[in-house]
Amino acid sequence: MNDDVRRDPQTTDSAASDRTEGTMKEAKGRTKESWGALTGNEQMKAQGEKDQMAGTARRKKGEWKDRLKAWIDRR
Repeated sequence: MNDDVRRDPQTTDSAASDRTEGTMKEAKGRTKESWGALTGNEQMKAQGEKDQMAGTARRKKGEWKDRLKAWIDRR
């Protein structure tokens, strides 16, 4: 690893980042879906559902990273 690369310890936890970004995308998707249903905009509603699924996948990816890291640390 290159010693010249210095990382901020708060930004290196990719699992936490994935969980946070996934949760935010889920919330954004729920808002879009609700707004689409309220206004009768099927395209907005579908986009909201898509965002929710993407957010859920990202959040779960972060959870799996945490589980894998915990498993590796136990060994």
